[in-house]
Amino acid sequence: MATRWQDENTEDHSRRYIERFDRLAAQGVDLHGEARMVDALLSPASSVLDAGCGTARLGAELARRGHTVTAVDLDPVLVEEARTHPNISVHLADLTDFDLGQTFDAVVAAGNVMVFMTPGTERTALERVVAHMNPTGVFVAGFATDRQYTVEQFDDDLAAAGLRVEQRFATWDLRPWHPGADWAVTVARLGL
Repeated sequence: MATRWQDENTEDHSRRYIERFDRLAAQGVDLHGEARMVDALLSPASSVLDAGCGTARLGAELARRGHTVTAVDLDPVLVEEARTHPNISVHLADLTDFDLGQTFDAVVAAGNVMVFMTPGTERTALERVVAHMNPTGVFVAGFATDRQYTVEQFDDDLAAAGLRVEQRFATWDLRPWHPGADWAVTVARLGL
């Protein structure tokens, strides 16, 4: 069954997505808010899994900041672009069944990853995320709240996967969470 990303996008759309962020970077738009926030949560030289990496913009910036980054995405066009960043390891894989054989200090699913999954597979993906986390690791996810997959469903799936919400923000620049926020940026850890 196709993911929402695959249902809503074509190969041409993926290429336009790459071009859009190239244009934004050329215009000097700040594209690293997610990386700044995640970096603040991490110890120096942490291991990070960029889950649903897209072009690996986030992963490349975290690597530039001294972290060891592995990235995963299921879109071959975006994976090809992500592989242009020589300082990260990139894998073509689906988050619902990937196994990299290692764990990470942090797993990040930025940029609407959770809302682009195949409906009903989000919990399975979160279980795979947990399988790739160190016991003291952190999971950070951000997605728009105007999609079919809700924050409440996400919270239920986090709990079922063994994660507990530690913090939630309305933006990547840490504005306070409030009902009706356009974005949910969630920091979660393994529940003990």
